[in-house]
Amino acid sequence: MNSTDSNLNSTHLLRFIFDRRRTFFVIGIAAAALSSLAALLMEEQFKSTVIMFATPQHSIGEQFYEEIKRNDLLEYGETEDAERLLQILNSDRIRTRIIEKYDLWEHYDIKRNTPGAQSLLGKEYNSNVDARLTRYGSIEVAVHDRDPNQAADMANDIAFLADSVANRLRNERAQEALVYAGSSLKQVQDEIQEMESKLGKLYELGIYDFATQIEGLNEQYATAIAKGASSNAEKIRKQMARISTHANEFNKLSNLIEAAYEREAILKRRFELMKLDAETQMPSAFVVDYAAPADKKSKPIRWLIVAMSVASTLALALLVLLGAENLKEPKAA
Repeated sequence: MNSTDSNLNSTHLLRFIFDRRRTFFVIGIAAAALSSLAALLMEEQFKSTVIMFATPQHSIGEQFYEEIKRNDLLEYGETEDAERLLQILNSDRIRTRIIEKYDLWEHYDIKRNTPGAQSLLGKEYNSNVDARLTRYGSIEVAVHDRDPNQAADMANDIAFLADSVANRLRNERAQEALVYAGSSLKQVQDEIQEMESKLGKLYELGIYDFATQIEGLNEQYATAIAKGASSNAEKIRKQMARISTHANEFNKLSNLIEAAYEREAILKRRFELMKLDAETQMPSAFVVDYAAPADKKSKPIRWLIVAMSVASTLALALLVLLGAENLKEPKAA
């Protein structure tokens, strides 16, 4: 029963379309003509792309100053690194510099003083510039423009600016750590200088190595006593007493300065590590393919625009005619 009703409905619909074939023909021709005119008036756009792989953002100084290297600067980045680079490619820093360099206000014919000009420029930029992850883990930067040379230049500049921005972010972060490492190193060096000054005064008093000196004086004192040289023994005893008054200070300074020298060596290495990270420029991506000017347009695809316009117009016309036919049936009854 249902199958029979369906066949009847299909037959009725085909009959309905056949009876009005001239109407649909005229509508189709009109839609094709109008859409063709609109497609011809649309501005041609050329597409240029850059393909790149993100690199891991490891510490550069670590590769030179650490004995055990946990990372490789030459390896390809993971998805996390690619997503981080993608955020940089889509950042306002790069967008602003591209807009300024290529004067996109003038290029896109947008007046700065009009209401919503910034939003309009942003939408125009986003519709023509796109950076996305591919299924192979790489990043594709695509630029559409009416000038094929400008499209290629913009795509290459965006890839170049990604390096510049990534390096600046890394250098700024390392610079903060460098300032802290430098202040810590200076503090330790000031402490060492102060302790060396105090030890210098003890050296002037004839105290060079308390344990060794006391041991030697004890031997001399015992020898003098054994020989009955009481006057010489008394001189040695007084000398040991004088040295002993500075024993605690000497031993304390000796232990502290040794530990300070060790800390200074560690902080010097850390300082050099941070300095290298703060000053070195490293690529944030491996560029596989640079952009080149396209030799044919990428859009609009005029035949597709015409085909879609005609199809949608005919579908709409069919719905309108069917609706009108349904409205007539009750009156006829």
